[in-house]
Amino acid sequence: MDSVIEKKKPWSKMVFIAAVVAGSFAVLFNVAGQAGASSYKVDAKRLTIATVTQGQFNDYIPVRGNVEPIKSVYLDAIEGGRVEQLFVEEGEHVVAGQKILELSNTTLQLDVISREAQISEQLNNLHNTRLAIDQNRLSLKRDLIEIDYKLQQLSRKVKQNKALLKRELISTDQMTASNQEFEYLTKSRALTIEQQQQDEKLRAAQIKQLEGNVTQLNRNLSVTRKNLDNLIVRAPVDGLLSALNAQMGESKDRGVRLGQVDIVGQFKVTARVDEFYVNRVLAGQNAEFKIAGKSYQLTLTKVYSQINGGQFAVDLAFKGEAPQKMRRGQTLQVNLHLGESIDAMLVSNGGFYQDTGGQWVFVISENGEQAYRKEIKTGRRNNRHIEVLSGLKPGERVVVSSYGNFAQMQNLSLN
Repeated sequence: MDSVIEKKKPWSKMVFIAAVVAGSFAVLFNVAGQAGASSYKVDAKRLTIATVTQGQFNDYIPVRGNVEPIKSVYLDAIEGGRVEQLFVEEGEHVVAGQKILELSNTTLQLDVISREAQISEQLNNLHNTRLAIDQNRLSLKRDLIEIDYKLQQLSRKVKQNKALLKRELISTDQMTASNQEFEYLTKSRALTIEQQQQDEKLRAAQIKQLEGNVTQLNRNLSVTRKNLDNLIVRAPVDGLLSALNAQMGESKDRGVRLGQVDIVGQFKVTARVDEFYVNRVLAGQNAEFKIAGKSYQLTLTKVYSQINGGQFAVDLAFKGEAPQKMRRGQTLQVNLHLGESIDAMLVSNGGFYQDTGGQWVFVISENGEQAYRKEIKTGRRNNRHIEVLSGLKPGERVVVSSYGNFAQMQNLSLN
C-alpha cells in the first residue's frame, strides 16, 4: 500500500536565513557601536590603578653605581717581551718599587751590546787621535829645537863672516850664502810654528767631535739600558694589585696594559645616567644610598660629557663617613637628587608614561565601571611618582599600567 509523502513547508528555510542575517546585523551593529564610541572592554584585574594624591615630591633619579678607587695607576709595557717570571699574584698588596713581573727581549739585549761596542770603538778612535796629536806636537817641538840650534850657529857664523869680510878674508859669495841660509831657517821656523798651530786646531776639532760622539753614544746607551731595566715591571705606588694580565711564557707588545695598582682606603662611586637627564645633572648635587639599613651621603664631583649607548658617566665622592670594608667593583643603588623636595600633586609612575609621554591618562569613573581619556600636564618624575601640574585632582583614580593594547581608544569599559 502506498504511503503519502508530506511536503516540507517553505517558510522554515526562510526563517533560518532571516535569523542568520539578523545575527550578522547584530554583530556588525555592536562592532560599529564600539568603534563609533572608541570604547574597549578591559578586565579591571589586569590594570594597575592608582589614586592621585597631594604630597612631597622628591626630585631624584635612581642610578646604579660601582665602587672604584679614587686613584689607580696603570701598568703598561714600556718595552715588549716574553713574560719570564711573575713575582706577585693579582689581589696582593704591593709597595712602590716592588717587582711585579719580568720580561725578556733578545732584540733589546743585542741592541745594548751593539751600542756598547760602538762606544768602545769611538773611545779607541779618541785615544788614537790624542796619541797622534801628542806625537805630532813632540815632532814639531823637535823640529823647532833643531831649527833654533841651527839659527844660533848661523847667527855666530854670520857675525864672524861680517868681520872676516871687512878684512877681506872671505868672499862676498860666502857672506851671501850664510845670510841666505840664516833667512831660510828663519822662514822655516815660522812655517813650522804655523803648521803646529794649524795641526792643534784640526786635532782639537777632531777630539771635540769624537768626544761629542762618545757623549751621545753614552746617552743612547743609558736610554737603552733604562729600557732594558724597564723589562722588570715594578709597582709605581703602594697599593693593591687589583689586575694583572700576564701569564708565564706569554708575549706582550709594547704599550699593552699589564695590570693596575689601586690606592687602597680611598674610594669613589662611578655611575651611568640616562641621557634624558643630561641637562639636569650638575656637579655639586647630592646623592645617597643604603647599606645594611644605614644611609650614606655622596656628592657629585664630575660629569663626563661623552654619551655612549644613551648614557653618560658621573663620579660621586663620599660625603663624610664611608662604609667599612668596601671593595672595588661593588654595586650600589644610588638616589641622585636633582633638586629640592616640594609639595606637589602626585600620581604613581607606571608604564602609561611611555605610551602617552605624560600628556594624557585614563581616569576611572566614580562608579568604577568605565575609564575615560583626559588630557593632563606633567612635570618632573622619579622612579615612584610623577608630578602632576594640571588636569587631575587629588582623589581621582587613574590607570597607570601600560596602554599598549588600547592607546587609541577614548573610553574603556571595565569588567
